[in-house]
Amino acid sequence: MKKDRVVIALGGNALQADPKDTTAESQLITAKATAKPLVDLIEEGHELIIAHGNGPQVGQIVATYEAAAGVPTMPFPECGAMSQGYIGYHLQQAIREEMLRRGIHKSVAALITQVVVDKNDPGFKNPTKPVGSFFSAEEAKKLQEEKGYIMKEDAGRGWRRVVASPEPVDVVEAPMIKTLVDAGHVVITVGGGGVPVIDKGNGVLEGVPAVIDKDFASEKIAEILDADYLIILTAVEKVAIHFNKPNQKELDRMTIAEAKQYIEEGHFAPGSMLPKVKAAMKFVESKPGRKALITSLEKAKEGIEGKTGTVIVRE
Repeated sequence: MKKDRVVIALGGNALQADPKDTTAESQLITAKATAKPLVDLIEEGHELIIAHGNGPQVGQIVATYEAAAGVPTMPFPECGAMSQGYIGYHLQQAIREEMLRRGIHKSVAALITQVVVDKNDPGFKNPTKPVGSFFSAEEAKKLQEEKGYIMKEDAGRGWRRVVASPEPVDVVEAPMIKTLVDAGHVVITVGGGGVPVIDKGNGVLEGVPAVIDKDFASEKIAEILDADYLIILTAVEKVAIHFNKPNQKELDRMTIAEAKQYIEEGHFAPGSMLPKVKAAMKFVESKPGRKALITSLEKAKEGIEGKTGTVIVRE
């Protein structure tokens, strides 16, 4: 089998098997289970770069600070960096342990990664991503006045802060990531989509309160590292059209043209499968010969062998 450079984007189920149990102990146990299919790929000789989401974890961090102080006290970019370190540490532990169990001796590096976004990105004009705790209307008004937050009512449960979700432009630590991957190390990067930063000029970077979609950040680092494969792991084995309907159809293969048609027809949910399909399309279109795969964590090895999953190709 050809040995590929593979960027893996882990879904939330790879870090929290039980959404109701958000403890660190539970996450580490889940990370150890997640490590097994990842090390399967390493054992096959593939170069692995691992990305992951951080939605529940960064939400916990923000809410903890809010509960302790009564108001938000920790800037959102710093909360994102904390979640990268926390999740990266668990994945480092789990992957290293699984490799040692199999007699594989490689280093695993988890990098706090900054991802450059455009300060003029349209997402900043219409923030949509809720973060942190719920507040009363009075508290929300005060936060808007005193901190300049954008607060929106959330389905009758209270008011929450919303932040932008801009597109990734570049990955600041990309040269370091490439050096580590070229040297044979396993790298965990762009966690939670990376800490979003804007370029203020002369290379000076400033963190901004925003959430970068982890699938798009994974696609960006896959492009930069000239990866062969982008594998987006989620809770289902294959992408489906007419999802959860009697005529549901699972797809083994999807061309760019077909994907565009399915998107126009509204087959993929905006907060679920849509960003995964769009990220896969973007990677495949970026250079001839590149392939993307969407499948479940448990089927990653079979997917890269062409036995399952949904492969996205140019034509």
